[in-house]
Amino acid sequence: MRLSKLLVVFGVTLTMSACSLFHGKRATIDTMPLPQLYAKAHGDLENSDYAAAAKAYQRLIARFPSGEYNEQAQLELAYAQYKDNQPDDAYSTINRFIKTYPTNKHVDYAYYLRGLVNFGRTSGIIERYISRSGAESRRDQGYNLKSFDDFTELTRRFPDSAYAADARQRMIYLRNVLAQYEINVAEFYLRNKAYIASADRAQYVVEHYQQAPQVGDALAILSRSYLALDQKKQADEVRKVLALNYPDHPYLTDPKWPHAPSTLRKMVPFSGHH
Repeated sequence: MRLSKLLVVFGVTLTMSACSLFHGKRATIDTMPLPQLYAKAHGDLENSDYAAAAKAYQRLIARFPSGEYNEQAQLELAYAQYKDNQPDDAYSTINRFIKTYPTNKHVDYAYYLRGLVNFGRTSGIIERYISRSGAESRRDQGYNLKSFDDFTELTRRFPDSAYAADARQRMIYLRNVLAQYEINVAEFYLRNKAYIASADRAQYVVEHYQQAPQVGDALAILSRSYLALDQKKQADEVRKVLALNYPDHPYLTDPKWPHAPSTLRKMVPFSGHH
């Protein structure tokens, strides 16, 4: 009798364990109810497990293709992909969100995140000054331009957005980076006596990056290019503009400016050293 009772208890225990294991196996991202699945994805995101978060968000979007959870999941999926160093996927997710939900209350964040994705694609300060090839450097400028355009669209559409102030600061940085790249190329052409090309690049900086600190260098290069092209009148006019707006520019006292680059700058693609 006692053995029978023990067998019954053991059987019940096994049954409960089996049920527990069975239900545990079923509680996956393929079977979780919507709130639980979103909580899991969001928890993975907060714990910086971006790959797991992205996988859970993607499953949520596939299983529940509409509703508020879906919209929020798409935004957070884009962020997870961005943090997981998947910029192409993040960019695609954001574009799809903006196209599908243009009136979403968080669409300003989508524009901001899109700008961040391309902002993060450009190389870091050490890479920019040491290891970037010419092709990679040009590609970086394409990402910079896209990022600048995204932040511009954010500030134009949502000037009072919580993200607008940071976007404007990033735009200033990007503007200066883009302007400096053009100056580097202009110096490269100047040193290689391609004066029409150097004048064109310098003129581009003057016309498109008027608030950038590199405008002074652009005017100086433009003046030198005109002199080399035997266009003294234009060179003198540009020099007067330079003196009026940048009275301390070294070119005004040193007609051979810019000089040969330093050892560090010799490592920078298109910095006028090749």
